[in-house]
Amino acid sequence: MPASRPWNSPRALALAALAAAAATIGGAFVFEYGFGLTPCKLCLQQRLPYYAAMPLLALAALVAPIRPRSAALGLAFAALLFAGGAALGAYHAGAEWGFWAGPSDCGATGGPAAAQVGDFLSRLQTTRVVSCTEAAWRFAGLSLAGWNVLISLALAALSGLGALRSYRP
Repeated sequence: MPASRPWNSPRALALAALAAAAATIGGAFVFEYGFGLTPCKLCLQQRLPYYAAMPLLALAALVAPIRPRSAALGLAFAALLFAGGAALGAYHAGAEWGFWAGPSDCGATGGPAAAQVGDFLSRLQTTRVVSCTEAAWRFAGLSLAGWNVLISLALAALSGLGALRSYRP
């Protein structure tokens, strides 16, 4: 690998994908806790590939200089996780646009169970169920699910490129 392009190394690509994935999850938390946008079931499921891929990317970055084949495996698996996340995001965005029906059980979690029936009834009055078919926020015509598709595809490409670079002599 030429020393003039360290940004193109498997380690650098793994670190870039890790940073972008962490920023994406951080952004989701800002929307949820900072702006009060309660995520639906599909929103929460779209985070799972990030949670699974981030440790793989960190491990790949750590071992890339000494075990490039192991790094390639981690990066390739992360790429597959992000591709799956993009597919889930496309399903969610399509449900928001009305291209197909979303899951019938899609709504926000209700929190801890009420101890008394009266508590349960009072909580029902204040509980807001979040639908997977209604976008809570859009920017440039895309919902958060749509943006997740683009980000996940970019992360899949970045991770895949890192895996390919790991196999170069």
